[in-house]
Amino acid sequence: MGIYLSTPKTEKFSEDGENDRVRYGLSSMQGWRAAMEDAHAAYPDLDESTSFFGVYDGHGGKVAAKFCAKYLHQQVLKHEAYATGDIGASVHRAFFRMDEMMRGQRGWRELAILGDKIDKFTGMIEGLIWSPKGGEGIDQDDDWAIEEGPHSDFSGPTSGSTACVAILRNNQLVVANAGDSRCVISRKGQAYNLSRDHKPDLEAEKERILKAGGFIHAGRVNGSLNLSRAIGDMEFKQNKLLPAEKQTVSANPDINTVELCDDDDFLVLACDGIWDCMSSQMLVDFIHEQLRSETKLSVICERVLDRCLAPSTATGEGCDNMTMILVQFKKSIKSASPEELQSSHSKLVDTESTPEGGQEKAVAAVGGATKSSI
Repeated sequence: MGIYLSTPKTEKFSEDGENDRVRYGLSSMQGWRAAMEDAHAAYPDLDESTSFFGVYDGHGGKVAAKFCAKYLHQQVLKHEAYATGDIGASVHRAFFRMDEMMRGQRGWRELAILGDKIDKFTGMIEGLIWSPKGGEGIDQDDDWAIEEGPHSDFSGPTSGSTACVAILRNNQLVVANAGDSRCVISRKGQAYNLSRDHKPDLEAEKERILKAGGFIHAGRVNGSLNLSRAIGDMEFKQNKLLPAEKQTVSANPDINTVELCDDDDFLVLACDGIWDCMSSQMLVDFIHEQLRSETKLSVICERVLDRCLAPSTATGEGCDNMTMILVQFKKSIKSASPEELQSSHSKLVDTESTPEGGQEKAVAAVGGATKSSI
């Protein structure tokens, strides 16, 4: 769905970077869509021992995705659990924090600044008038100061965004996901999904949607949204009798932790514009092939985008915005023992065992608000 251009916009935003732990490349392209609603974040040095990468696929507008790209990693750092080493708890809280921060006067103002048109919300220019002193950054003392103003009762954006992030610290990889963007790791050339695509027809998702008072029609929540978890989309989060994780559409992320080993080649995060066109294994195979002759990772990402871009809008596949981050591990990772390796292998999912075109299983036992170590 969506409005298409007469010819695709194939200009790309690309970037490369590295430190002593990883090297990465990324690229994003608007393609056939009338607007670019994807966003991303790449911070190889989130702190002295941690790297952060995220893709955010907006729908109904770009502001929620841009908001996440600007603030989600900052909120991971701010949570007290992060200081104690519990990355999973801090990123879990950060996903819900995005919805909280996008409400009220300050949320309205920040979204207005990030959007192209102030009148996306009210048709007025108040968003510029209500800029507080001190610029746009987060206040380090009170975290997110409450502002008084004409939009103090703003409940948040009707647009939304997926969020799929990967956080690396030493040999630990933490993946958090809400929506249908996806994270895949290559281990000895085999693709393993580290996230699950949250679609309304999944049994656990369907159960939550119906209990919250929603319905599913033509594979879409309330007949409109084709994914069941997202940040934003406040019209689906209005049941005041239910907590945030049980709303019709929830920002609740699945969180999975993997111990990396020398067999791990690289990590891919991408929005569904890529996965609509290539399976996890197809993409991993393509990257391995490209790595034989190309060292610049952003160039490999660009080639993936070009390969996925449809020649026309006839089928819809290959017509979406596309964003991809490729993260290659530098081989300072310790070798795992045979027992550790077997345990980790058994909990990763071999994507070749999943029927092509079907809902690929992600990691073991992800569902609801639980965290699973794999």
